[in-house]
Amino acid sequence: MKQNYTVRHGALEGIEVFLAVARRRNFRRAAADLGVTPSAVSQAVRTLEARMGAALFVRTTRSVGLTEAGQRFLERAGPAFEELVAAGEAARDVGQRPTGLLRLSVPRAVVPLILEPMIASFCRTYPEIELEIAASDEMVDLATGGFDAGIRLGQFIAPDMIAVRLTPSFPFLVVGSPDYLEHHGRPERLEDLRHHACLRLRRSNGAIAPWSFVDGNEAIEAMVSGPLIAHDYPTLLGAAIQGIGLAQTPRPVAEGPIEQGKLKSVLDGFAATTPGVFLYHPGKRQVLPKLRAFIDHLKSAA
Repeated sequence: MKQNYTVRHGALEGIEVFLAVARRRNFRRAAADLGVTPSAVSQAVRTLEARMGAALFVRTTRSVGLTEAGQRFLERAGPAFEELVAAGEAARDVGQRPTGLLRLSVPRAVVPLILEPMIASFCRTYPEIELEIAASDEMVDLATGGFDAGIRLGQFIAPDMIAVRLTPSFPFLVVGSPDYLEHHGRPERLEDLRHHACLRLRRSNGAIAPWSFVDGNEAIEAMVSGPLIAHDYPTLLGAAIQGIGLAQTPRPVAEGPIEQGKLKSVLDGFAATTPGVFLYHPGKRQVLPKLRAFIDHLKSAA
């Protein structure tokens, strides 16, 4: 069924029609290729010629040929239009199947705990996806940073993000090396922390994070002091293992060294709980296949 060709005012207006006529050297055949009426094709060409200020075709009752201006326009417009078509197909391809560059912003501590166990299998399963992991404890804006998604503790994710749970909730533990605890004693009450070297975390906004606890139903934030300030949990954990002081870290970060006997937890009865680790993204309308594939693979590997 024929349809009217709608003229749009823009730089690309009429280009596809021009190329069809130039290829066919016939208005009716070009119209058939485009699925529009011959009169619509003629109108689109006339509009394009008026905008160009030059005739593009030589028309006779028997044939259609290109003018010099038309030939020059064809030589430049043809390849450019093909590139635009290819660009559209590439964008459509990304929107229809798992392919392209997938950029993730994640904290350093998450990489060995959650990502490393599944990276190899994900890359083998989806060879057309390029996975880029930006490991940083700085809170970034996904859109301005060019990231498809991020991974963070639940309390740090903005409410307008779509969040996908990756872990159950877990407590923050205060840990110290056996050597440190032997020389300085185990704190039994929160007040005891005043007499201990407490290793602290500086957040991406520049503030030093207080240590969080609960006492019954009361949430407590303790301002502690000590010889070291770091910007990520792995650095704090390493310092605690070396006996520099006590550190407060998420339990999944400290579990390995605790099981190995390198660290012991203290003040467990006051441990505050975090909602857990979540993958988050702004895709309210559509989750691209590459990100959907990653989310599904991450869940299956958990």
